[in-house]
Amino acid sequence: MTADPTATATPDTDWYDRDTRTIAGVEKLRFFPQVAATGHGTYLITPSGRQVLDLSASWTASGLGHGHPRIVEAVTAAMAAPPGASLLSGTHPHAVRLAEELLDLVPTTGRHRRVYLGHAGTDANDVALRAARHATGRRRIIAFEHGYHGGLGTSMAISGVHIDAGASPEPDLTLVPYPDPYRPWIDPDTLLADTMALVQRHLADGDVAAVIVEPIQSDGGVIVPPAGFLTRLRVLTRQYAALLVVDEVKVGLSRTGHLMAHHIEDVVPDIVTLGKALGGGLPLSAAIGPASALDTPAASALMTTIGNPVSCAAGLAVLDILRDGALAHAAQDRGAQLTEALRHYAASDRPGAAHIGDIRGRGLAIGVELVEAGTKTPDPVLAAKAVLAGWHLGIIAYPVRGNVIEVTPPLTITHDEVTTATHLLTEAIDWAALGHVTDDDIAPYSGW
Repeated sequence: MTADPTATATPDTDWYDRDTRTIAGVEKLRFFPQVAATGHGTYLITPSGRQVLDLSASWTASGLGHGHPRIVEAVTAAMAAPPGASLLSGTHPHAVRLAEELLDLVPTTGRHRRVYLGHAGTDANDVALRAARHATGRRRIIAFEHGYHGGLGTSMAISGVHIDAGASPEPDLTLVPYPDPYRPWIDPDTLLADTMALVQRHLADGDVAAVIVEPIQSDGGVIVPPAGFLTRLRVLTRQYAALLVVDEVKVGLSRTGHLMAHHIEDVVPDIVTLGKALGGGLPLSAAIGPASALDTPAASALMTTIGNPVSCAAGLAVLDILRDGALAHAAQDRGAQLTEALRHYAASDRPGAAHIGDIRGRGLAIGVELVEAGTKTPDPVLAAKAVLAGWHLGIIAYPVRGNVIEVTPPLTITHDEVTTATHLLTEAIDWAALGHVTDDDIAPYSGW
């Protein structure tokens, strides 16, 4: 054991204090006094020069790591002589090529298909849902409890995470339980069948424009659904002429060991949405789907800098890097390594092991659920203390759904870095379990 991390840590308090005095709270989701001045690969470096292993990749937005040389090269060239800053009233080669690449890589329904290029998963999902309503002439949206699809507008109003926190739901929203094998909402032996029967009852009303779903429910607790979930959703949405929108914003682009997480079931959605890692750290999102939905009405998402050439250049570099599948295979290997190490820890007699309720995920999308020892009762306080200890020990990881530590490092993480990561993460859980992080220590950080 090392010395108490909360006693020996030297956070860069000046910048954090200035942030507290200047940056609006609406923009903040703080779990510990994180300040980074630079980044390289899988590490962020604080202003004082401390290296911290990033197990979040900025909520996967830096999915290929920080400062990937091929992305840097592409962005630098685009910024040196940009063809304007917008796709709104004219086009440019970077945007057209990016759309062509996405159409080639991401199958959807539709004889003729189109790509919306935006800033974030929020606007991509908003556009996808409005397109579904326009195409079908219906209003109702089916989404899943504890889901996350965006932080503004319709995307926020159909996100169970926000509704759980008090946000007003979309008037024409129906939320159904996500099939969670660890915390099933009904008899676990009939979990998938009963979930599908509930979805079907709502679809049978005939007023559903779209079902929107995450292939792994990320901010809802890194929930991996039972096999066949997406396949059966596809069958039902076709049967009742509703569009299937698959939100790959967080787990798409090779994170699960497949280019798209829904590829594991060989499903072809109507619309696929992307964001986060697509921009290689820059704001970029996409919705890919049939022209009959995405082409009309024209000019219905008027944001001046959508499809700007610098972000599009980054997106092209990201897709070029991922195209050969090497990082998808690496995600499988490093994810298996990480999961095996965590399960070995959970089976040990170390102080925090009794608090591991579940370890789940695919590839490098992994959730570690913390519970009160000997029970399945969620322990969000322990999770808050563990991630604070982790920051002081030298890792960045955040809790989702209160008590689940989400582990989504850059896909470029190495074998040795995974070994370091699991050592530090398990030590952080131990320190939290031993009471070395107090309630007062976590009080300044509101998190979710």
